[in-house]
Formats: sequence, structure tokens, C-alpha cells
Amino acid sequence: MFVHVVEQSADGVYISGAKAHQTGCINSHWLLVMPTMRLGEEDKEFAIVGAIPVDAEGINYIYGRQSCDLRSMNGGSIDQGNVNYGGQEAMIIFERVFIPNELIFMRGEYDFAATLVERFTNYHRRSYVCKTGLGDVLIGAASTVAEYNGLSKVSHIKDKLVEMTFLNETIFGLGMAASHQAKATESGCYLCDAMLANVCKHHVTKMPYEIGRLAQDISGGYVATMPGEEELNHKEIGGLIRKYLKVRS
Repeated sequence: MFVHVVEQSADGVYISGAKAHQTGCINSHWLLVMPTMRLGEEDKEFAIVGAIPVDAEGINYIYGRQSCDLRSMNGGSIDQGNVNYGGQEAMIIFERVFIPNELIFMRGEYDFAATLVERFTNYHRRSYVCKTGLGDVLIGAASTVAEYNGLSKVSHIKDKLVEMTFLNETIFGLGMAASHQAKATESGCYLCDAMLANVCKHHVTKMPYEIGRLAQDISGGYVATMPGEEELNHKEIGGLIRKYLKVRS
């Protein structure tokens, strides 16, 4: 059930409902709830926008699982990623969570919901330049593996690295262009270019996967099946792994 107002008081409102796969919510300080679709007059109780501390009473977080998350729990540091500031997704359940009047930014104005969603998604979709940071790391890793394997000067390997860079910078360029082409509103706020922001998002649904495919093509299938750090440092089998996984000197 979508987040909606369940009770009104003189000091604010109480909301209930759920939000799915909220990125970065657990290591944030505040949540900003808002509608996610066009609303009608009968949906006034769903037309609520407000700010809530992440540790407010009545909020439960259900941590989202990821395909390789067990590797980060096996000790060591190689597979942990960004331990202190890494992102995550969680389902958020609101059970009569209070929002005081001073932190309510929209209440019942259902006819503004669609515009609000459109403007938010434009900002969000141009922000996918963040994916190109991961792309930079992946391109660098693939290049390093090619060098370790003595293949860095092979023409088809270089072509793949160039293609990965082209795909990555296309996403980055579109996100930056959407920001550069922003137009000022009467309030002085700037709204990014909606077309470029959505084209950026469209490419993000395809290009990072192609970058990953090319990285695996360069690196070989073992990148998906290799032992973990625990095995690498094991007193009995660690030496065997290092013996048989030597790179070209």
C-alpha cells in the first residue's frame, strides 16, 4: 500500500504505507517521502510530501539482498567494497509515523503530484552520471587484467577498452548536458533539460551492462567464479591458488 495520511492532528500528520528499494536510506539522516504517480481528487490522502528523520518511531527497514553480498561477509577486505559509505537498497515500512507541520511541504494538493514526480525524476535521471564512476573503475580493472595477461597491446583488446570508454562517457556527457541546458524558473531554481535527462536514463538501462560484458570478455570467465580472499589466504590451499593463478611476468 502506498504511503498515505492515516490521521491528522493540530501538530502534524501520521502516515502509513511502504516504499520499495530505497537506495541509500539506511546511511542517510533524513527521508523525504513523496507521491510516485499522477493522483486524482480521490487520492488526497496520498498527496503528502514531508521530511522524516531516518530513526523516527514507527519506521522499519528491510534490507535488500544482492547477488554477491555473501562474499563481503567472509572476512578480509578485497570483497567488502566501500564499507563505510557504500550504497544499499531497503524496503521501508511506515507504521503511523509522525510528520510535524513544519516538515510538511505538500498536503492534499493532488493536482501537483504528476508535476512533482516529473521534476524529481528528471533530476534523478541526470544524476546517473554516478554510474560512470563505477564504469571508470571497471575499465581500469579490465585494462589491468589485460596487462597482467600480457594482452594490453593486442588490437581487439584495445578496441574493447575504447568501446567501454565510449559507452561510459556517453552516459556522463548526457548527464552533464542535461544540467548545462537547465532553465531557470521564476523562483530562481533551475530545472534540468527533461529530454537529455531521460535519454541519459535510457542509455543507463543498456550501456553499463555492455561495459560489464566487455570487461568479462577481456578478463575471462574466471572473474565470475574465482575463489574468495578467505581461500586465497588459507594456509593449505592459498599457496596452490597463487601457484596456478600466476599472471604473465
